[in-house]
Amino acid sequence: MKWETAYRALGSSTLVPDMLAFTFPGQGSQRPGMGQPWVGHDSWELVTEASDISGRDVGRLLLEADAEELKDTRNAQLTTFVSSLMVLDAVERLGIEPSLCAGHSLGEYTALAATGALGFDEGIRLVVARADAMHDAGIESPGTMAAVLGLDDDEVETACRLADSDVWVANFNAPGQIVIAGSVEGVAKASEQAKTLGAKRVMALPVSGAFHTPYMTSARERLREAIALAKPRNIDVPVVSNVDARAHDNGEEWATLLSAQLSSPVRWKHCLLTMAEAGIVGFIELGPGGVLTGMAKRTIEGSKSISVATPDDLDKLIEWIDALQPTATLPPGSVHEGEHLFAVERMVVSPSAGIFQKVTSIANKTHIEVGQIIGHVGETEVRTPFAGIVQNFIAVDGERVTAHQPIAWLRTH
Repeated sequence: MKWETAYRALGSSTLVPDMLAFTFPGQGSQRPGMGQPWVGHDSWELVTEASDISGRDVGRLLLEADAEELKDTRNAQLTTFVSSLMVLDAVERLGIEPSLCAGHSLGEYTALAATGALGFDEGIRLVVARADAMHDAGIESPGTMAAVLGLDDDEVETACRLADSDVWVANFNAPGQIVIAGSVEGVAKASEQAKTLGAKRVMALPVSGAFHTPYMTSARERLREAIALAKPRNIDVPVVSNVDARAHDNGEEWATLLSAQLSSPVRWKHCLLTMAEAGIVGFIELGPGGVLTGMAKRTIEGSKSISVATPDDLDKLIEWIDALQPTATLPPGSVHEGEHLFAVERMVVSPSAGIFQKVTSIANKTHIEVGQIIGHVGETEVRTPFAGIVQNFIAVDGERVTAHQPIAWLRTH
């Protein structure tokens, strides 16, 4: 049964534990010594396996590496991935399972490993390849990132355009919490524009590149080869994608989405709204940091969320789930607030495989009508089934795309 049908069929039934989602953090959540609480726990065995597969001493990184060493993209991604799966292993031993999964940036790879789309060894090799490619792309095209607090999405995008430089929105994390990325100069200019527009605060992020922007295009080419080797499989528990904020259970689709993710913005806010729309009432963040827990609370009014990062958190998780039981029912026909919010955002996808060429007259903020041509894939026209305002082109001009790959993101009103 497809996931949409399955959720409708639940009707007014109790939503716990069926209406739980597992979420997995991305790079930036790593902390020095984050493996220490897990030494001696049965789940620590994953660290040994990860070291053997990656050829890296993951245990040393989790126990001894300082903040500077962990900031290296290659270390940050591997340690966060392994830490999150170690927490997942411990939670699964309690018999707790989700209805949906999602992960923020790197965390999407963790979610795919958690659901079986990727094997543990495949996930390790793919994360190592991803981190290496992103590290090298960061050297080839130096860039940075910054968090903008207190502005809505449109105003942050306006700040990027006013900067008149290489800078883009990279993460839609939560209402009033957006990340921008690009050249050092571009991020600095956009940060000043954001402050002028009323941002409460702009914070530089300790990263080594402009992730989820066109600066990662070279990394995409390398990653495609690694994804092809991994061959993501079909899954029973769908994962909500950062690229289009839709739930996917088809392995072939994930091969395309993982590639597109590198240079596309992370639509985490929209992922949360999609899960709420599907009936999720409890969000369980598995891994270091606890950042996603705050984003869920900020985005979904009335949602319940908890972070599990250490063995001590396991007892708290059981108590938290028990506390959800009395209140986790919804009357028939109830509508989540997120449904209204997400309904204004739409994706235009490729009708076929081939080289994408954009209509040059259509740029960001261009209003387009139903059926209007926005580009071509080979000889095939790409027509939008929606009317709205173009927010961003996800596919790069001249890029080879596959059928159903996201091409552009619209706001319908």
